[in-house]
Amino acid sequence: MDVIRPALAGLVPYEPGKPVEEVQRELGLERVVKLASNEGPFGPFPAAQEAIERATAELNRYPDGGAYRLRQALAEAHDVRFEEVTVCAGADAVIGYVAMATLDPGDEVVTGWPSFPSYVLDPLKLAAKPIRVPLAEDRFDLEALLAAVTERTKLVFVAAPNNPTGTTNTRAELDAYFERVPPHVLTVLDQAYLEYVDDPAYPEGIAEYFRTGHRVLVLRTFSKLYGLAGLRVGYGIGPEEVITAIGKVRRAFDVTSAGQEAALASLGDEAEIARRREANAEARARLWELLERRGLEPVGPAVANFLFVRCGDADGLARALLERGVIVRPMAPFGAPDALRITTGTPEEMAFLEEALDEALAATR
Repeated sequence: MDVIRPALAGLVPYEPGKPVEEVQRELGLERVVKLASNEGPFGPFPAAQEAIERATAELNRYPDGGAYRLRQALAEAHDVRFEEVTVCAGADAVIGYVAMATLDPGDEVVTGWPSFPSYVLDPLKLAAKPIRVPLAEDRFDLEALLAAVTERTKLVFVAAPNNPTGTTNTRAELDAYFERVPPHVLTVLDQAYLEYVDDPAYPEGIAEYFRTGHRVLVLRTFSKLYGLAGLRVGYGIGPEEVITAIGKVRRAFDVTSAGQEAALASLGDEAEIARRREANAEARARLWELLERRGLEPVGPAVANFLFVRCGDADGLARALLERGVIVRPMAPFGAPDALRITTGTPEEMAFLEEALDEALAATR
C-alpha cells in the first residue's frame, strides 16, 4: 500500500532561490547580489536588533507558544480583540494554516493568476481545488474572481499588492468586491507589502474591511520592510472562529522567541518605516529606469519592492545574470514562464545589477 496521499502525486515542491554562498561557490564569484526573494535590503530596526541580542540569552527555553505579548500589542495597534489575532512563522504559514483549518477534499479556492504559489499549493495538498483566474492588465480581476465563486468555494485569496506583478487594486474595486462576495466565502486579503505603498488612496484592510464587518482574514508580515525575513514572523487578523481554528492546527512553538521580541520592538517606529518606504520608492524608480532604457518594460504601476518584467527567454536571462553575480527570480513557478521578478536593492546593488544586466543582455541577444 502506498503511504503517500494521492493529492501530492502531481505537486512540484516550491523551489526557493539559491543562497548567495552557494552561488559564489558554484560559480567562483567574489560578489553576489540577491534580488530574487523580495527581502528588504536593510536589516532589523535598531531596537529590534537589540531585542534579538537580549533574546539570545534565553534560547535554551521554548518560546511563548501563544505569542501572547505580540498578539496583545498587535490587537492594540489595530484596535481589534486579542482573539482576532494569530501570529505564525510568516504570512505564508497563516496561508497554510487557514487552508488546513477550512478545506476538505473537493472544496474550492479562487485566486488570481499568476500570483503567490501558496494560494494554489496549500489547497492542492489538501485535495481541494484551486481555481486560477487570469489577471486583467496584470492586476487581480475582482469581477472575474466573483464570477468564479460557487457554492463549493470556501476561500478567495486576494493579493494587494500582488506578488509577482507588484500591482494592486484600487479602493473602489476592493470596496465593490467586498459588497458582493457571498457570505459563505472567507476572503484572505494578503497585504504583505502594505508598508511599501505610498498611495494615500490605498485601503487599510483591517480598518476598512475587517473592522467594518466583512468576512475577511487580513495578512501582514515582518519579513519585508521590517527586515525580519530570517526570523519568520507574520500575522493574520480575522474572525474569532477562524483564528481559533488556526490555533487548533498551528504548531505549538511556531514563532521563535527572538522573532517575537524583534517584532515587538519594531512596532510603532513610524520614522524608520517612512525612511525605508522612501528609500524603496527611489530604488524602484531607478530599477524601472534602468530596465526601460534597455528595452525591458516592467509591469505597472508597481507599488511594492520589486518589479515584474517580461523578457522572452526569462530562464536564459536569469542564468546570464546569475553567472555575473546577480540572483533574480524566474517566474515559471508563479505561472509566468516569460517573466522575471527583480527586487529593489541599495544604490550599490542597483549599480551592480546595471553593469551585470548590460553584459547579460549582450550575451543572450
